Amino acid sequence: MTSPSNIHDIAIDKHGRIIFVNTLFCCLATVSHTHSFAPVWKPKHISKLAAEDRCHLNGMAMENGSPKYVTSIGLSDAADGWREHRQDGGVILDVESSEVVLSGLSMPHLPRMYRGKLYVLNSGTGYFGSVDVKSGKFEPIAFCPGYMRGLAFINDFAIIGMSKCRENRTFSGLDLDDNLTKRKVEARCGVFVVDLNTGDLVQWVRLEGAVWEMYDVSVIPGVTRPMALGLRQEAIRRTISIGDAVKM
Repeated sequence: MTSPSNIHDIAIDKHGRIIFVNTLFCCLATVSHTHSFAPVWKPKHISKLAAEDRCHLNGMAMENGSPKYVTSIGLSDAADGWREHRQDGGVILDVESSEVVLSGLSMPHLPRMYRGKLYVLNSGTGYFGSVDVKSGKFEPIAFCPGYMRGLAFINDFAIIGMSKCRENRTFSGLDLDDNLTKRKVEARCGVFVVDLNTGDLVQWVRLEGAVWEMYDVSVIPGVTRPMALGLRQEAIRRTISIGDAVKM
């Protein structure tokens, strides 16, 4: 049991270990048979592991089976200090060197490596883009009308999860508000498909009603009728699958 670690991104590394972003303790961690978690890496600006969500470490990009980059809302080393850096304190850190690759982001999420290039959601502005690691520049690709939190790729397309903005101070006062107002549109919840070559939003699915937020999206190749069972549905007690037989 990981206890309340406020886990964000999760991946499997080249050793078959589960690696996750432990946001509450501002580190990358793996599961443990004897403890809530085992730390794997922490940013050099974090002086100690404490349940204080100091910088809101939230995203992890994998490369060749290892964590390569992470996103953080700020570089604070004080309890809940990241909230003072929501507007432009966001950074991307290189895991190996712990150095800042890109700064000046607003509420960045979901760094991802795809075809040798680093992409990220600059969620506080509404812009999805790529990162020129050598020059340390963010290169916008498309504006998405909502709070972006979810990113996957297939062929020449990016699949982006969108949320409506929560009505609290965490999501207020960001450039996203001005960018939505300028375009005369409200924040939407749903899934948007962006053409990586043109930056056009070529398709979308809007979710309305009780659903206001999405956290992540994933591409499952070859699946045309995916299904999910709710944990409280009666069907989950009657749905059984059998794997291939194994030798004794």
